Amino acid sequence: MERSQILEAMGELKLYGMRGAYDEIVATAVKRQHEPQRVVGDLLGAEISEKQARSIKYQMTIAKLPLAKDIDDFDFDAAAVNETLVRDLAGGGFIEQQRNVVLIGGTGTGKSHAAIAIARSCIRRGARGRFFNVVDLVNKLEAETRAGRQGRIADHLCRLDFVVLDELGYLPLPNPAASCCSISSVASTSEPR
Repeated sequence: MERSQILEAMGELKLYGMRGAYDEIVATAVKRQHEPQRVVGDLLGAEISEKQARSIKYQMTIAKLPLAKDIDDFDFDAAAVNETLVRDLAGGGFIEQQRNVVLIGGTGTGKSHAAIAIARSCIRRGARGRFFNVVDLVNKLEAETRAGRQGRIADHLCRLDFVVLDELGYLPLPNPAASCCSISSVASTSEPR
C-alpha cells in the first residue's frame, strides 16, 4: 500500500493521531530498524495521545471557563493563599471524596483564578466540570422554569464531576467585604463513587 493510500485510509477511519505522526514514526522506524510491532505500537500511541488531547480540549470548551488560568500562572507570593493546599486541590482528590471547596476573600485576592486553575487541572486529569457565574446560573434556571422545562440544568449538572460557582458575594458572610467562590463535587445518583 502506498503512503498516500495509507494516509487516506487513516483519514477515512478518523485516525488523525496516526495520520499526523505517520511520517515521523515511519522515518524513525526505518532509521533505527524498528520491528513492525514497535511501529504499530508507536502509531497506536500517537492515536491515543491525539484522542486524549481532543477530549481535554472538548471538556475545556464545554466547561465554559471564562479564562485560561493555570496554577503555574498564579502569583502565590502576592496573594495570601496556601500554595500547597491549592496544588493539592488541583490534584482533584476532593472530587473523589465528594468534598466541596469554598474560596473566600476580598475582591482581587485570586479566588476566581485559583478556582479556574483547579478546574482546568481536574479536567486535564479526566474530570468533567462546568463553570457558572451565579447570576447567570440563576437567570438560566428562571428562564428554564418560565419555559416549563424545570430540572434540565440540574439533570445536566448531576452528570458532571464538579461545578464551579463564581461570584457568590450575595451570600450573607460574617465579613461583608469578603466574597466567595465555590467548587462543588457533584454526587452522582446513577453510579456509586
